[in-house]
Amino acid sequence: MQVKQALCASAAVMLVMAGGAGAIAADRPAQAQAAGRQMRLSLPQQALGQSLKDVARRFDRTIIFRPELVQGRQAPRLDGAYTVSQALDAVLAGSGLAADLSDPRSILVSPAAKAAEAAARHAAARGTADDEQELAELVVTGRRDADRKALAAKKRADNFVEALYADDVGKLPDQNVAEAVRRLPGVSAANDQGEGRYVLIRGVDPNLANVTMNGQTAPAPEPAGRQVKLDDVPSALIGSVKVVKTLTPDLDANAIAGEVEIKTLSAFDRRTPFVNARAAYGYYDLNGKNPYEGDVTAGTRFGGQDQFGAVLALNYSKRPIQSQNVQGSSNWAPVNGRVVPDDFRLRDYNLTRERSGVVANLDWRPSDRTSLYLRAVYDTFSDSEVRDQFRFALPVKTASAFSNQTATTGAFTGGVATRYVRNRKEEDATRNLTVGGRFELPRGELSAEAGYANAVKEDPRRDEWQFSGPKAGFAGTYDLGSTLFLVSPADAAYDPSKFTAKSISHAHRRAEETVWQGRVDYSLPLAGVGERMTLKVGAKLLDRHKTNDQESATYNYSGSTLTLAAASFLGEPSIYGGRYRFGPRVDTAAAEAFFSANPSQFKLDPKSIGDSLSSDYDVSERIYAAYVMAEAHVGRLTVIPGVRVERTEGDYKAKLVTAATAADPGFNLRGERDYTNLFPGVNLRFDVNDRLVLRAAATTAIGRPNYADLAPYVTIDTAAGTVSMGNPGLKPLKAANLDAAVEYYLPFQGLLSAGVFYKRIDDPIYSQQRIVQNGVFAGQTLAQAVVTSPTNADHAEVMGLELNAQAQLGFLPSPFDGLGVSANMTFIDSKATGVPGRTDSAPLANTSKRVASAQPFYEKYGFSARLAYSYRSHFLDTIGANRDLDVYTADFGQLDAQASYAVTSRLQVFVEGSNLNNEPWRRWIGDQRRLVENEQYGWALRGGVQLKF
Repeated sequence: MQVKQALCASAAVMLVMAGGAGAIAADRPAQAQAAGRQMRLSLPQQALGQSLKDVARRFDRTIIFRPELVQGRQAPRLDGAYTVSQALDAVLAGSGLAADLSDPRSILVSPAAKAAEAAARHAAARGTADDEQELAELVVTGRRDADRKALAAKKRADNFVEALYADDVGKLPDQNVAEAVRRLPGVSAANDQGEGRYVLIRGVDPNLANVTMNGQTAPAPEPAGRQVKLDDVPSALIGSVKVVKTLTPDLDANAIAGEVEIKTLSAFDRRTPFVNARAAYGYYDLNGKNPYEGDVTAGTRFGGQDQFGAVLALNYSKRPIQSQNVQGSSNWAPVNGRVVPDDFRLRDYNLTRERSGVVANLDWRPSDRTSLYLRAVYDTFSDSEVRDQFRFALPVKTASAFSNQTATTGAFTGGVATRYVRNRKEEDATRNLTVGGRFELPRGELSAEAGYANAVKEDPRRDEWQFSGPKAGFAGTYDLGSTLFLVSPADAAYDPSKFTAKSISHAHRRAEETVWQGRVDYSLPLAGVGERMTLKVGAKLLDRHKTNDQESATYNYSGSTLTLAAASFLGEPSIYGGRYRFGPRVDTAAAEAFFSANPSQFKLDPKSIGDSLSSDYDVSERIYAAYVMAEAHVGRLTVIPGVRVERTEGDYKAKLVTAATAADPGFNLRGERDYTNLFPGVNLRFDVNDRLVLRAAATTAIGRPNYADLAPYVTIDTAAGTVSMGNPGLKPLKAANLDAAVEYYLPFQGLLSAGVFYKRIDDPIYSQQRIVQNGVFAGQTLAQAVVTSPTNADHAEVMGLELNAQAQLGFLPSPFDGLGVSANMTFIDSKATGVPGRTDSAPLANTSKRVASAQPFYEKYGFSARLAYSYRSHFLDTIGANRDLDVYTADFGQLDAQASYAVTSRLQVFVEGSNLNNEPWRRWIGDQRRLVENEQYGWALRGGVQLKF
């Protein structure tokens, strides 16, 4: 993001150690790339290393040198217009050092005689492989180079960040953004159908993470919350991702968890025209089907002095996915002194998942002082899913129905069986458009941006048929001897003639969020205050509008002739490798044909109307923000203090639903809430030396409630005496954060770091159920009602320790110098107090106690290979009335692998494997032996080719 780039500009230096060499590079796009273009420089007399930083930043070049060469040396003052060559000549004058500019990718600074010799050799070998060992060590490509950039971005940053860059063929290391960033310290991903979907930073709810696309707040297509689906974004379209863990005042405050900054590629990020193309074809273990995908990215600069730039990127993928699910029970009941689950379900999902996307980026740099740009991103995501389900409910309320019980086994009669099929179509589309510019003024720099973003999530079809077995039920046995327990109904439960149609539900829904936003930032260098100081001020307006419209209708079957025998097929007779017998499945086409031909035998269930209308809402939210901050450099200390103010104005609309509601009443309930918050904060960085960096931060943030919780809907069931309602009066969550870290950058490419963090989150939101006497709800009086609504609890705390180690083992003798390792682990502790209905404290939802990843890798001689293992421990999924009813998501650890070989400098072949250990997703209640759900996905392989020009 441009704000981050401006903040980091004064510290734009990285150390890339290969055989003891250092490197300085700039992160932000160049103001001028052509070697002959002059730039305006005004540098004080200062340390030579600092002047090289400033030159690298200004010209967007990589400068490589050995740190000991510049130690203790001073550079003269520069004030005027210079080319990069002229600037370096002036900076290095009298130092005995010289710069070799013959390599367009990097500039080597070394003793004058050696520099001349290296330049001569490089010129002689131009266009061929350079076998001179020193340069070969310094110029790297592929994932090593991407890792080098990420390490450099972390070192340069003045706050706490983690970074991930695409490699030189424009690819992140995983299928989508969520899967890619889960390799970073303290970051994990919530999965859907075996693929990463939402990002959890330090275990905090993804609804509390801010996601930006090219600097603009990204919209959320999901109807219930604010979390952004990162599996919608194909990784092939992304140039870099940063995870920001501590905020500076110029960043949105709506980021208690942190911020995920996604950037697409600009033509000015590369020095030459480029075309990258990739195609892959794969195999899924579980269904034996073949996914495929392809993408192409092209960019160039053109016009006088290469002042224009354009990038176009296209991506498409299609994946036929299968997953198999065993559902246990969230109600394990005592029966004759033995604990037995009341439910057992088998689910078989078969879906086709498609993604497509396009990126179009345009840049215009008419002068050294002005840059204008347009960033456009459009991506689509669709799922076409069929879910077959066989449910068998055990008669736990009738103890006499059970016999021959032991501690783990037993028999029963009267088990109720139901067979289902659900057909679902999901279509997501997200658009992001950003226009902006940066302008160097006589005093300071001004940047301005305006953005439009829109996300639509539509389920045009969400239909489900139910066929129920006889009321007398079926006999069966159970065996709870393993976590994946067995329930074995009698053979009659697999006879399709025993099942009669019960109902058909037709539903569709559409959620849409539109975000208009604009911002302006101005930074002013201040003289005479410390060594260097910059004052920065800015303002932002964000206007978002979110709607959800759900329509559903359930028709109950009143006839007797539609049995499963007339509308079924066998399909796969079992799942989980034959462990679970599945039986006949519902033939949707045959059932729908009967429904169309016999409408009089189906009666609309009026309750389904209420279920539909209660989900509808219309939310408008405007946020006015302004900030002031400073960036002060005093010796080796960098201090960034500041304060941000945000004014939130929200308007919320929903519907009142009662038993008498027979049609859509429109939005007849309204609520609003306005509030203003101040967010002070400070980030500190101390460079002990060129390798050791100390960091600390004290920051504040906000988490606005989810849209569905704010919507003031009221659903009243007078017969049951229940009321469900939203709460537009919910207070936003507020967080105070403390962070500290020590980072040691190794003399070869690598890092050792340790950090601690603490968050106190006030007013977390939970669902509350309470009994109200003589209550009035939307004008209706109930003598006694059980009321369910979201409410604010007291507070929650999250604290943890992050450990990170990365090492490129370039000091080893050849060929082992291509080895490397990256590993991290985060230990997290959390608790929430004042949770409604609980007198004890509980862990914070979604927060694992341990998050870790490890990646050994090898890259040399055109060959690259990596193993990647990602792990998170179990976490609280749903809080219950007591600890025994808390539902947890189990530990999850996934092993992936990748290998590639550069056949030529332009052609690379690769093979990748994901979930090679066939890790399932699992949930349990109260005790890990009490299964709620277990889902398996199998492993997947794919191979392909990559081309770069």
